[in-house]
Amino acid sequence: VLAAMAIDRTANVSFFDFVGGVQLLQGEDTRTAIPVLLIGICVSGAVGNLLVLLIFIRDFRNGKGSEVKALLASLASTDLVILLLCAPVRAVTYYKQTWTLGSFVCSTTDWFQHSCVIAKTLILAVTTRAKHTLVPSTATGPLHSPTWIHGALAFIWIVSMMFPIPQMLFASLVPHGRDTICVSKMPECASDFMSLFYKIYPTAAFVVPVIFTLAYYTKALHTAVNHAPSPQHQSKVTLVLLCLSGALGLMLLPEWGTFTWIRLGHNKPPVGLIIFGQILLYACSSLSPVILMTMYDDVRQGLITIWFLATCRKRIRSVRCPKTEGNGAEVGANAVVNAVSQEQEKTFPDVEHFWTGRRNTHVEEEQDPVPWEREEKML
Repeated sequence: VLAAMAIDRTANVSFFDFVGGVQLLQGEDTRTAIPVLLIGICVSGAVGNLLVLLIFIRDFRNGKGSEVKALLASLASTDLVILLLCAPVRAVTYYKQTWTLGSFVCSTTDWFQHSCVIAKTLILAVTTRAKHTLVPSTATGPLHSPTWIHGALAFIWIVSMMFPIPQMLFASLVPHGRDTICVSKMPECASDFMSLFYKIYPTAAFVVPVIFTLAYYTKALHTAVNHAPSPQHQSKVTLVLLCLSGALGLMLLPEWGTFTWIRLGHNKPPVGLIIFGQILLYACSSLSPVILMTMYDDVRQGLITIWFLATCRKRIRSVRCPKTEGNGAEVGANAVVNAVSQEQEKTFPDVEHFWTGRRNTHVEEEQDPVPWEREEKML
């Protein structure tokens, strides 16, 4: 059974919570199982998000980018940062059962993680304004995208980094015997203001953007299926974005719920629920590339192309691999065309030697290379 050792709350502290993962856990199974689970989620999610980024970069270089793809690439980058910088901190904390990463990481880890989570939610909300049409490449560079996307992303990250500042202000190191723990202690004098803040903060950062995004894409999917001139393409992209928003809302709900419960409730939630919410937060970052690879046609075709090129180079390094821009039938067609062209370029060595020897031969007028033709004419 998971249980945290009780810590006496100081008289002038309104709430007391662990930062960077629950510490002082009892049980060796928890010490090993949770870090292994987090490491597996990190590795699989990082590989998936890297592949998605490579596919989107390739699409922009080939002139097949769009505003939605630019925002989804930003979403994959944010997921990659969460998996590579935030999750390992929790894995180390659960393994050590105390805090060993220093005061700077203690002060910034929850603030940085909340900034990335808020940015994810707002990026998905901004995709409701993005267009699915292609963005042409210009002389400014192969990864050109509309100016409003750069401004929107800058605004999103500024807001995301300013909103969770209290997570950084109240975090501090506390000695516990021979060890040290990282906790968040809010003084009693700030309880009234922070109580109001913690009611507004989850609502503005999570509830409102998720509900707005889900409602928009549900309506857009209904419109695309019934009234759009090309319902098949639009409905597929809309369905992908709807699934991404729904998965984010469901998988982040335990984390935001326990966060609000700790700060506004009279008693603390179960430790198992807190850990479950943290694991789902990282699993959400690993699930996003899976949704894109299985449901988004452009990402799936890009993944097939990358896989084909990688396997082709491993098999035959001297033969040029056929380029693929479409489905599997085009792959086979390109392979056949390249094979035929290579055969046409080849010249048989014996015939080549024969014509090379004959090419500059000078025939004198007295010598007739085909005397039998003269004989036939004479007859």
